[in-house]
Amino acid sequence: MSRKKEYYTDMFQWAMLVLNGIAVAFLCTFIYMTTNRIRANYDARDFLGGVMTIPDNPRTNLWLCLVLLGFLMVNFVFRHFLKMRKGRGSAASLVAELVICVVIIYRLDFNYNGLLLLVFANVIAYVKDSKAKMAFLLLAIVGYLLADYELLSIYMPLFNMADYVGYYTFTSQQWLLCIWNTMISLNIILFVGYCFSVINLQRGTIEEVNVLYHELQNANEQLSEYADMAEKMAQTNERNRIAREIHDTLGHRLTGIIAGLDACLALADVAPQEVKKQLSVLADVSREGIKEVRRSVSELRPDAVERLSLNASIRKMVTDMGKVSDTQIYFDAGGEKLEFGEDESNIIYRIIQESITNAVRHGHAGQIWVTLKRIDGEVLLEVKDDGIGCKELKSGFGTRHMKERIEMLGGAITFDGQKGFKVTAHIPIRWGENYD
Repeated sequence: MSRKKEYYTDMFQWAMLVLNGIAVAFLCTFIYMTTNRIRANYDARDFLGGVMTIPDNPRTNLWLCLVLLGFLMVNFVFRHFLKMRKGRGSAASLVAELVICVVIIYRLDFNYNGLLLLVFANVIAYVKDSKAKMAFLLLAIVGYLLADYELLSIYMPLFNMADYVGYYTFTSQQWLLCIWNTMISLNIILFVGYCFSVINLQRGTIEEVNVLYHELQNANEQLSEYADMAEKMAQTNERNRIAREIHDTLGHRLTGIIAGLDACLALADVAPQEVKKQLSVLADVSREGIKEVRRSVSELRPDAVERLSLNASIRKMVTDMGKVSDTQIYFDAGGEKLEFGEDESNIIYRIIQESITNAVRHGHAGQIWVTLKRIDGEVLLEVKDDGIGCKELKSGFGTRHMKERIEMLGGAITFDGQKGFKVTAHIPIRWGENYD
């Protein structure tokens, strides 16, 4: 709709330009042809006796005005091109247009000043700066008021078109005046129509701005709602993260301590010295557990992974769990060393830790085998035990969060509880590379 309104506004400008060109050409041609007719009929003496003055050279005047009209149209097209290209130079073009119009009006002895309405229209169209627009309009208005033939003919000798019209018969005079007055009236009508078109265009622009403003308000409100939702989701994710960390660290340590205490109860009557050693180990494990709980509140990454490599931290975890339980744990990382990113190492460590904890706590496993190796561009993590297994696997907190962790790395994890319990995870190696 806005493009359509702009099109109509441009059409009014072009129509005013063409009409003013026709009016100026008509006036110059009429004066030139009438002068030639007077000479041909040898009526110069009678004609000169009834007029105040005549043009210096109607032929030169005609060609000069036509050339200036050509410059005016070229200047108009150039300025329109600048507008389409959003280039600069409109102000200089408007000044040039004003000068051309003033020269034409002067050469016509102020018999036609409708060109200044064209200047008004172009100032309204092309000048965006309020102060510059007011300056141009003020200059054009003053020029329009001063370029009045009736006013200026009092102070200076000017030829009058009416004198040339009066040379013809009464019927011809009526036709000539009708044509002339029609062009003047059409020029005013086009100018008024152009002004209404500009007002309508600006009103449409204001309405579009209002619509866009309301849409922006709605978008801001939606963004605010999304921000609140994102904050709540972040809080929920943070709670889940902390829950996973506490479950992995505290649950793992408590499982080991419980298994160790059960062993102490079994050995209390038959081997007191072994019980003391076991209690000493359990005390160390408890202290480590407290440290890990404190660390989990402020930091996600396991303390062992921070200090050691992934292989070394897994071996330490396996050794610690073996000391406090009756379970034999075997870890095989293969002959090839794989280095992972921080998040990958953390998740792999937690998956192994959770799997071992479940095997000891729920599976009552006597042996656990942990395997970590690379196969065809991915890491295979496998934790299996010889425990009681689980024929009907129910999704609990531990298994659910193991799935979530592996999915973060774009991998997949499966559980098999038919013969003992087996956890198998496939983790794609980033960039398809392995690092020594």
